Amino acid sequence: MQQRIERLERMIQSAVDHKRVFGAVVRMESGDGQWAWSGAAGNLNIDSRFFIASTTKLFVTATLLKLRERNDIRLTDKIGDYLDEKLLSGIHHDQGTDYSKEITIEQLMAHTSGLPDYFQQKRVGGKSLADEILAGQDQAWTFEQAIENSKQLKPAFPPRAKGKALYSDSNYQLLGKIIETVTSQPLDEVFRQYIYEPLSLTNTYIYSNSEDQSPSLFYYKNAPLHVPLAMTSFGPDGGIVSTAEELTRFLRAFFEGKLFPKSALNELYEWNRIFFPLQYGKGIVKFQLPRAFSPFKPQPELIGHSGLSGAFAYCAPKKDIYLCGTVNQTNMPSLPYKLMLGLLSV
Repeated sequence: MQQRIERLERMIQSAVDHKRVFGAVVRMESGDGQWAWSGAAGNLNIDSRFFIASTTKLFVTATLLKLRERNDIRLTDKIGDYLDEKLLSGIHHDQGTDYSKEITIEQLMAHTSGLPDYFQQKRVGGKSLADEILAGQDQAWTFEQAIENSKQLKPAFPPRAKGKALYSDSNYQLLGKIIETVTSQPLDEVFRQYIYEPLSLTNTYIYSNSEDQSPSLFYYKNAPLHVPLAMTSFGPDGGIVSTAEELTRFLRAFFEGKLFPKSALNELYEWNRIFFPLQYGKGIVKFQLPRAFSPFKPQPELIGHSGLSGAFAYCAPKKDIYLCGTVNQTNMPSLPYKLMLGLLSV
């Protein structure tokens, strides 16, 4: 075991090259609880707080499944049952048909609504909001502004068009608002009641105060990206701050049925391709390299989520291992996966 830990330590140290990766932190745990390891390198330590970005979507998914368990919602419910008609009007028109009120909760979860992405999709003029943020043009936006931005963009396809999915942060902005509508509480308060307190997560929260400097800065290429106003705006699509250990505690609870009935997991595993080699289920991601990439030693399947900040939270089911952490780099989405596959090979 000591030799394995030493190899893991060497691997995370070598991941920090001070060119692309300036800091990394990882927590690994076996599913049977027999061993655990935390490692950090560069400008991060094992207790560092960091932005988990789109890994936040797992928290939204867990909350929706909890609300369903309480009979507060059904995943097949139409969003028009919960959200204001004026807000939804015009959000999804496709070939002369208005689908705005017909989209369901599970279609938002699975990115099969066809809604455009308010954050990464290019607007009139050729730039996306993501382009501006990564260029350091810090700005805040409201939920209403995110939805209005979506209305200016063209939907990709009708809701639940067979075999089609488009990753869109607009979906999770709407899901966050549905949770707040159903519970009559702010989203972070709902997370506190359903997730933070039951799991004793004291360093996990939705970033809402731009003066809060406790989360580690992530990088874009070779420079730190300081965009606190933007980070206060993501909310349900990517606004949570956590630590590697607390994120792992959450992920274990997610898969072990401590937050919602474990039987619901199978419903989430209805996969559609999004970005190669990722597939998206309902609020959850599957990563597996095709056998052609590693013919002699097939790579393990990973199920969980990652984020633009370089954060990741995955379970390797066949190895029965959980991995959570960050490489704090927005420019190379492949870096977290390379690190995880390397660590799993030790």
